[in-house]
Amino acid sequence: MVDMDERMPAVALVTGAAGNLGRAVSAILAARGTAVIALDRVAAPLEAMLAGLPEPGRHVALPGLDLGETADCDRAAAEAIARFGRLDGVVHTVGGFDAAPIEAGDAALFERMFRLNLLTTANLFRAAIAVMRPRGRGSLVATGAMAALRAPAGLAAYSASKAGVLRLVEAYAEELKPTGLRVNALLPGTLDTPQNRAAMPGADTSGWVAPSQIAEAAAFLLSDAASGITGALLPVTARG
Repeated sequence: MVDMDERMPAVALVTGAAGNLGRAVSAILAARGTAVIALDRVAAPLEAMLAGLPEPGRHVALPGLDLGETADCDRAAAEAIARFGRLDGVVHTVGGFDAAPIEAGDAALFERMFRLNLLTTANLFRAAIAVMRPRGRGSLVATGAMAALRAPAGLAAYSASKAGVLRLVEAYAEELKPTGLRVNALLPGTLDTPQNRAAMPGADTSGWVAPSQIAEAAAFLLSDAASGITGALLPVTARG
């Protein structure tokens, strides 16, 4: 992603950057010349991920932030301005998953899912929008879920929290149309990761989606090629 107005490398903030999806997003953006501000809770895997990117000295690691806290999100956005003088894009991959039947779906489960999925998105996007709005351009990408469109049994809290992410994206996209900022969401199918394969032994993985496929979609939504797209809820499900 390159800002064609200023001919300078773009700057993107990627959350969960040491995870399967965050690593894939960071790798694709870095390969295309973007400076990555990488967020994750633990420093060591984050630093290791950045060391493997092209031009590792260009990128910045921000470990230890809690995106459920507004101050930490403000710090991340402020770091982009302090280091680069700009923030062009955000890809938010952080979230949580939990399954429970009705009788086990207590208030604590709903609060945890809404904090991890919806509150982190709202906090991060609010902070990023504040620093992106003055430039009159930029793109924010949230991670939704296909379960937000039609919830399977046992995923009430998770699906409700992800449905909230989609409504947030739609509302922010409408509100920001006059500003030049765009807001979209990806709706991944089942991710093909070592963790999911271990959790679902014997499952048919032929229809699972690779993190790199989702990362390509995120990079597209950040790019000028998607300049006319905002408020979209984009399924990325491979053959699932």
